[in-house]
Amino acid sequence: MVGGTPSRLVGPMTAQHRIVAPPELPDPSGYAHAVVAAPGRVVYLGGQTGAGETLAAQFDAAAAALVTALRAAGGEPDDLVSLVVFTTDMEGYRASLRELGEVWRRHFGRWYPAMALIGASALFEPEALVELTGVAVVPE
Repeated sequence: MVGGTPSRLVGPMTAQHRIVAPPELPDPSGYAHAVVAAPGRVVYLGGQTGAGETLAAQFDAAAAALVTALRAAGGEPDDLVSLVVFTTDMEGYRASLRELGEVWRRHFGRWYPAMALIGASALFEPEALVELTGVAVVPE
């Protein structure tokens, strides 16, 4: 309960994890306010960047790398409970939302974990425009 009003459990988005949508917050689109993770093994995914000429191309490569790391740890994209996107080009990110949505669905389907988008002045790789890191809970 938040402020005396019960939160909505939306889902199941997967058979395991549930999205929580507090009524005091706007309906999420392309992200979740909160995820109640099922019991399981927690997988912490290190930051992934990707090569490419555009922000969307780099996001595509970084997402592929993140999914590869997750699968190597025994998980699948719908096991993600949290994802942080770092970008050095917030304006370009906003301008690419339609294309980024297509890339997202190709790698993660329609599962949207709790997410944050953070503007950064630079990333470790000087040419990187975007970096993804996440947390997954692989059900027992």
